[in-house]
Amino acid sequence: MLKAISAILVAGLTVAGCAPMPTGPRPTTTPTTTSAGQARPQVSAADEARASTAARRFVSVVRTVEPVAERQCRARAPELNCDFMIVVDDRPGQPVNAYQTLNSSGRPIIAFTLAMIGDVRNADELAFVMSHEAAHHISRHLARQRVNSTAGATIFGQLANAAGVGGAGVQLATRVGANVGARTYSKDFELEADYLGAQIAQAAGYDALNGAEYFTRIPDPGDRFLGTHPPNANRMATVRRAITGR
Repeated sequence: MLKAISAILVAGLTVAGCAPMPTGPRPTTTPTTTSAGQARPQVSAADEARASTAARRFVSVVRTVEPVAERQCRARAPELNCDFMIVVDDRPGQPVNAYQTLNSSGRPIIAFTLAMIGDVRNADELAFVMSHEAAHHISRHLARQRVNSTAGATIFGQLANAAGVGGAGVQLATRVGANVGARTYSKDFELEADYLGAQIAQAAGYDALNGAEYFTRIPDPGDRFLGTHPPNANRMATVRRAITGR
């Protein structure tokens, strides 16, 4: 199911998925004037054509990938809600991003910002990103992240107490511990989602290796301490292994 995200997302939802990525060059627009005298950008015919192509591609990929992801979900995690809802995050100014979350009833949501839909170059890239986000849910990454966050908060809080730190210090240590705990296995989660996501995209009829080429156009996070995403080379190798077995 596809709908605008504005009626779905509420503050405080837990999110798993790709971090915001920088957009490419923005379309050139010519300002016009509204009846109220305010400047309004006028989109060129070429930009309208590109937007129309991106929209049709998005709808086509959703229709193809969603049933495959749901079958994989029911086969691998039958206890989960596998009724994916694919939505467009149409809030103004959002960066290139896709992410997986849950609504208040536990239904899995995969959200794409408008910038993300426009940034992918082909259906393979879009299908791979969509499958990657579905894999986060199938692999229970949100629940596992919460467990790690709670464990980190508890450990850091206990250490602060043992060191005789005051109440405010304990609270700070607990927040830091929760953040450290949530990030501890985030790179592993991303690689797990890459592996399963590649298989989902491939099963849906797309070229996952070509789709993973998206990584070659985004900044490489390297191997930063407590970074949330693994090096791009590791991700490409994981996708290749998922598809070829080597």
